[in-house]
Amino acid sequence: MKVLVINCGSSSLKYQLIDMETEKAMAVGLCERIGIEGARIKHEVEGKDKVVIEEPMKDHNDAIRLVLETLVHEAHGAIKSMDEIDAVGHRVVHGGEKFASSVIIDEKVMDALNECIELAPLHNPANILGIKACEELLKDVPMVGVFDTAFHQTMPKENYLYALPYDLYEKYGVRKYGFHGTSHRYVADRVAHMMDKDLKDIKIVTCHLGNGASIAAVENGKSIDTSMGFTPLEGLMMGTRSGDLDPAIVTFIMEKENLSLSQVNNILNKESGVYGVSGVSSDFRDVEDAAKSGNERAVIALKGYANRVKKYIGAYMAEMNGADAIVFTAGLGENGIETREDICKGLEGLGIEMDFEKNKVRGKETLVSKDGSKVKIFVIPTNEELMIARDTVALVK
Repeated sequence: MKVLVINCGSSSLKYQLIDMETEKAMAVGLCERIGIEGARIKHEVEGKDKVVIEEPMKDHNDAIRLVLETLVHEAHGAIKSMDEIDAVGHRVVHGGEKFASSVIIDEKVMDALNECIELAPLHNPANILGIKACEELLKDVPMVGVFDTAFHQTMPKENYLYALPYDLYEKYGVRKYGFHGTSHRYVADRVAHMMDKDLKDIKIVTCHLGNGASIAAVENGKSIDTSMGFTPLEGLMMGTRSGDLDPAIVTFIMEKENLSLSQVNNILNKESGVYGVSGVSSDFRDVEDAAKSGNERAVIALKGYANRVKKYIGAYMAEMNGADAIVFTAGLGENGIETREDICKGLEGLGIEMDFEKNKVRGKETLVSKDGSKVKIFVIPTNEELMIARDTVALVK
């Protein structure tokens, strides 16, 4: 069975065609600058040279059409006919409280996705456009929606409710939803496999550390708490997002700087985080280089980031009464050797002991804790696309 996995952003579209007999990607690609001048598709097929095709894409329909044409192209395609695509799995950012698991997409599901737009105005519209484009171009091929928020729907009410008037939750759904759920679920499953344990018998703190970052407490296979909240702004300091802060700061800087709601929202989402503190970049590699060169603000940004991750690890271990494993994933989690070291240093009192030689790895699935460490430390490259494809196969079959 061949599954096409689609992940639509506002002006981009990532895709993978996966052969589910081997669970290997037959083709991987990215459409960039959709609706913008300079649109192009980067496409790679196993065993062939990577190609870059520059072609106008006025909308997601054009992008999906180009993806399908590229997949069946005589020279750099992966399949001979679109009939070989058995199903399509779509990443959907926000399912609200409506979806606690992946679903086959029908009219009722589309209506529910539209209702969730106000909860994810930057993401859900693009996800919906991608689904509609695929439905138009791949008629009669089943479509499955896999939600970033679904994994966290197992959080107990005391963990997802904010200390606000209860009617705000009842009327507007103001609560913690959490994100990166597909990634947290994938790496938790891999940890159990690597430890030769049943996922239902272990406690894991999963650290998805990329430009956007979140941590989850996974107890007995279920997410019981996570750092991102009503939006992806809550939680850790991130590349450009502030993470946790005193909410009174918002009205304070609005008044002092004479800012509108949209302007202060832009500051919190796009001008803060590691970039805001360091003044250098949202890319940790650039900030690390600046720190090594003596840039004090870069040093502070990196220390502040590590401390915030430590706090969440400690908090979630307290919440679960311990942990069997910590796992690092996503761009920084998989490749940030020094960041992982900075986070784990000083956690020996919690039974977390890193082997700094073993930790000198990038993008490799491996154990990096000392042999006697009570809590195991893993580095596991995430594979959200494979998780989406697995859910798609399970539902379609």
